[in-house]
Amino acid sequence: MPFECPQEVIDDFEKLFENEEEYDVIIYAGENENVKEIHAHSLILRTRSQYFYAAFSKKWSEKKNGKFIFRKPNISPQIFKLILRFIYCGKIDLEKLQGPDILKLLNAVDEINIETLTKYIQEYLTEHQDEFLQQNPIEIFEAVYQNESFPILWDLYLEKICDNPEILFNSDKFITLKAPLLELLFKRDDLSLDEIVIWDNSIKWCFAQHSNVSQDPEQWNKDEITIMERTIQRFIPLIRFNHISSEDFIIKVYPFKEIIPKELVKNTLTYHMAPNKQLNVNLQPPRQRKYINDSILLRSQHFAIFSSWIEKKNDFHYNVRNIPYNFNLLYRASRDGNLAENFHSICDNKGASIVIVKISNSEQIVGGYNPLYWHSGNTFMTTYDSFIFSFANNNNFQNAKVGYSNGANSVCGFASNGPAFGGNSGCHLATAGRSGYIWSSDASINNTAFPEIGIPKNDFDVDDYEVFQVVKK
Repeated sequence: MPFECPQEVIDDFEKLFENEEEYDVIIYAGENENVKEIHAHSLILRTRSQYFYAAFSKKWSEKKNGKFIFRKPNISPQIFKLILRFIYCGKIDLEKLQGPDILKLLNAVDEINIETLTKYIQEYLTEHQDEFLQQNPIEIFEAVYQNESFPILWDLYLEKICDNPEILFNSDKFITLKAPLLELLFKRDDLSLDEIVIWDNSIKWCFAQHSNVSQDPEQWNKDEITIMERTIQRFIPLIRFNHISSEDFIIKVYPFKEIIPKELVKNTLTYHMAPNKQLNVNLQPPRQRKYINDSILLRSQHFAIFSSWIEKKNDFHYNVRNIPYNFNLLYRASRDGNLAENFHSICDNKGASIVIVKISNSEQIVGGYNPLYWHSGNTFMTTYDSFIFSFANNNNFQNAKVGYSNGANSVCGFASNGPAFGGNSGCHLATAGRSGYIWSSDASINNTAFPEIGIPKNDFDVDDYEVFQVVKK
């Protein structure tokens, strides 16, 4: 039987790190008034880090009074101590750090070449991408962009921003975003923003770079026109003006005609006012918003959250790259006919499924998960694994609510209705069989299958609803 290193050995190395007895390395971390002297042992450093192994072997380091001297002005003392503690005893707690600090730690660890820690930090950042991007979207996005050593992490964060751009564009610090990054985003075909929103944000960003320029383009003098024209010119070719409605173009874009190429203005007006006229220009295609599984209601992140809820991991969300389920579109009311018999003919006896509903005249998405199957037997089914959910704003994943069944009468199979959740005295969420896109939510005192989570009471209109078969990968 192999003998594993006991905890007391790890504790002894941690004590050696903290007590600094017989140290032979001095590290000056930080710069200017933030420089701190940190002591270490060359034998441990060269054993645990390729960077220090090379430094000691090739005598990169300065030596004074028998001690090796390292100067690391680009790494703060706090970060360096975290790295040294990991080198000595393999301990590190990333939960105490904010996203930007974790990225600083990752950059430092990459420089010092500790592969195991580099891999661990990247995995941690991947798993917690939503949380960090919500907290510090600008700082984190720019930090990942600046480091070319982590292409997978960069691709993941860029994909996340394109999939849910409100994280970035609704941030108070959006106007501080560096121009090359903004330009990079506007080039993306999968940026999930309407073109008029892209235009509005371009103008907002340009104004923020020149606070002395009047907010009213009608009041600009020649110098202000020149300043704004030079600032926005890098974004103009990236905005797909032919996909801005004629009303928005006249109201929001045309007032800025002095900083837009005259030919572009002319062609866009012609496109809207004389649609049959052939233009001698290549019209740009619309952006391809990234919806997975053929959904017209959801983004990829929704399915990651559903996966976590299915496994009752409410404090942890999968990311779009590690979703453990396939979500196969079975039914869409607008496509397949919004009749109960249509739903049952397509969805009955297909196993677990999730239902997604878009409420009319709002950004709210609601729905439910059936872990069993749909049927037309006019009976209730009992399960503790069913849930209903609500996204008060489909663009904000932070306000999602989920409520799990208490078991009895969780799922209803009625031939006269489409999918329904809860029963006896009225369903928590159910389709009316032949009355258009009408759903009812009755939270009467006798209906306790699910908790209240903010689904509207009584009948309400919906734009569409979809049903996805859920299959474990």
